[in-house]
This record gives sequence, structure tokens and C-alpha cells, in this order.
Amino acid sequence: MRVPRYPWGLNSLYNGRPTVGWLMDLCDENYHHIMRLAPGIRGIEGRHVSCLHGAMDLHLEVLEQTPYTTLVRLTYYFSLGVPQKSDPDARLRVYHDSRQVEVLELKQKSLPLDGGLQRPTLEQKWRVNLFLSKWLSYCVSQGHLFDRESQLSDPVQLPAWSCR
Repeated sequence: MRVPRYPWGLNSLYNGRPTVGWLMDLCDENYHHIMRLAPGIRGIEGRHVSCLHGAMDLHLEVLEQTPYTTLVRLTYYFSLGVPQKSDPDARLRVYHDSRQVEVLELKQKSLPLDGGLQRPTLEQKWRVNLFLSKWLSYCVSQGHLFDRESQLSDPVQLPAWSCR
């Protein structure tokens, strides 16, 4: 495993211009975070929830499995209304052959990350992948884990699936 070395400080995260190489390193880092959260991701299906005392329940839904990729949705659910709100809510493609994670869609209210409906630029991809990296790192540090035991037994449960 290659440990990425980032040539930036906090100022350049916001003001600098990312390169394709930086983006690839970030996607590689995100792959390693996903593999720590769900080590057997290639063999799991359905909806899973990771419940930790004192932390939000983290939800993972495997949407598609192919020989080389896995499509997942990762989110928290907030019970501030009906229906429950998911935030952040990420749809990710995990590329097992190249060991990368691509953010296909990221919905969240905390930070203004995208610039609208236009085609994503390198800078926009950088920002969403950086957000994902920080979020996944946080989830790993909390101790979240998805495996066969985290799978929900009722596959038709409402989106508000939870441990509680």
C-alpha cells in the first residue's frame, strides 16, 4: 500500500489548484478507508448499519456488485422530521482492480461543494473527494464496521433502518 504524501497545507486546500495526480491519490486513500469500514465489501449485499454507542448510526447499502466494482450508498439518517433526512448522502463506485473510489453523487448541507448542474471540473471532483476522505476517516476513527453481521434481516425496511 502506497501512503500518499500531500504537497499542500490548509491554505492550498482552498486556494490551490489540484492536479490529476493529487485526485488519484485521494481516490486511493478513500479506497483504503472503505476497505477498513467494510473489509468484505466484495461479498456483502443489501442494507447494513453500523451502530456505536455515542455515535450516529452509519448506513451502507450495496446497490450493485460486478466482478470489478461495487456501487454503494453511504449515509447518516437524522430523525428531525418525516421522512428522515439523510446527510451526508453519498453514492460511491468502488473500483477493486485499480483500488480507487469515485464519488458519483454527494448530497450534503454542510459545505457548498458543487457548482450546479454543469459537468464536474477537476476542482469540484477534488472537493467532493476531499470531503469524502475526511468523512470516511472520521467514521473509521469512530470504529464503524460493516460485515455480514451488520446486515439488516428485513430487506424491505423503510430508509430509516436503525439499530435502535
